[in-house]
Order: sequence, then C-alpha cells, then structure tokens
Amino acid sequence: MPTIEQARPGILIVDDEREELRFLTDLLRRQLYHVRVASDGMEGYQAALAAPPDLILLDVCMPGVDGFAACRLLKADPATRNIPVIFLSALDEPDERVAGLAMGGVDFVAKPYHPAEVFARVRIHLELAGLRRAAATRSALTPPATTSQHDPEEVLAQAAMRLIDDNLATALTLAGIARALGTYEKRLSAAFRHHVGSTVFGYLGEARIRRGRQLLADTDLSVQQIAEQTGFRSAANFATAFREQTDSTPTAYRQALRRQGVST
Repeated sequence: MPTIEQARPGILIVDDEREELRFLTDLLRRQLYHVRVASDGMEGYQAALAAPPDLILLDVCMPGVDGFAACRLLKADPATRNIPVIFLSALDEPDERVAGLAMGGVDFVAKPYHPAEVFARVRIHLELAGLRRAAATRSALTPPATTSQHDPEEVLAQAAMRLIDDNLATALTLAGIARALGTYEKRLSAAFRHHVGSTVFGYLGEARIRRGRQLLADTDLSVQQIAEQTGFRSAANFATAFREQTDSTPTAYRQALRRQGVST
C-alpha cells in the first residue's frame, strides 16, 4: 500500500532565481504537493532521471543549460519523455510559446505568478497525465517508463538532433550545441557518430537541405527566402549545397514537383 507521502503528486521546479523558487515551492506545498527543486537545466534533468516527478515546472531563461535545452534532453530520454513540462517565463512572446510547445512542453506560466493560475494549470496537467497513464495501462500499448533502457549517449544525440532541427536558420557551432546541452564537443561528436552514423555537421547539412526541400514543395517562398530560413548565407550557397545532395537546382526541383502535381 502506498504511503500518504508516496501518493502525493510530485512536482519538480527548475529555476535559477532563489526568490521565485521559494515562492513556487511554498505555494505548491500548501496544496499538499510533494515538491523538489533544481537550480539549472542539467540539474533538473538529472533530478527527473533519478526520481521522475509527475510534472515539471521549467524556467526558460537560465545560464548554462536553459529550459529549452533541458526540455530537449527530457523529451529525448525514454525514462522522462512522458513527464508533462510547463514552462515558466518572464517573456510573453508568441514565438517563445510556439517554440516551447513544439519541443514538447504542455503549457506556459507567465511571471510574475498569479497563484490561482499556477494552481489551475498544474492541477489540469496532472489530471491529464493521470488519464493518459490510465489509458496506456488499459490498452497495454505503452510499457511503463521504468522498463525503458536509459542510454545517456543516445539521449544526447537525440537531443542534439532536436536542437539542430529547431534552429536551422541560426549560425550553429559544435561548441555552442555541446554547451547548450551541458556537455563537451568530443563527447557530443562521439555520441553522434555512434547513434546517428554521421558527424554533427554532416547531419546539420542534411537537415538544412531536407527543410529546404520541404519549403520548396509546400510553400511559394523564393529561393533566397528559403536560403535564409535554412541557415545559408545566400541563395547561391543554398543552390550549391542543394545540387550536391539532390543533383538538381532548387528551381528545377520545385518545377519538377509542380509538373508531377499537374500530371496527376
């Protein structure tokens, strides 16, 4: 039989601001939640891995491994990917919210906190997570998280791929990717070669062309605009890289797709 302590929902709060940590901790403990805290993204990920909580409140802006990078690690790891993540942010920008939701967050709570809003969002997502677990148990389609094999190097590679895919338009460096995921370049490169079968920049180049092909097929953006959205300095650079991977220019590729659409 579970004890009262074990039956209480567990919440992990990850925030580098001590006053905000104290405020949220006191707020949620008064609602009889079991609360743990961490002060940066990597510490939060490790805490969730060691003892998975029922829900994570994750600050976006933190030095070192920020909230978005921590979320990528959490969602890349079979042991933690099903834990609902609510982002905490002082910024109320639509682009930030969209980015957080796209990488697996379930909600945002804006700072400064309104207690009733915090209670409502936490309660709702704990209830939804409980319903999902119950449905998975009934259908037996999803094995319990405890049966998943945790391979930290595979998690690192998966999280790096997610970070790259989410930031194709930016100037990425190996050091920057490694730093964002709380690791070092040599380890990241080795994990990538073993689990992805390519170098980090080999994957980055393929991902940029893959996104370029999708934009050529699904949008009317110009080649210059697509080059900008996929991280190339110019349309000419994009066209050269595109031809190397597809044996076609971007314009010819788009025209061939449209001819196929007309003929079918």
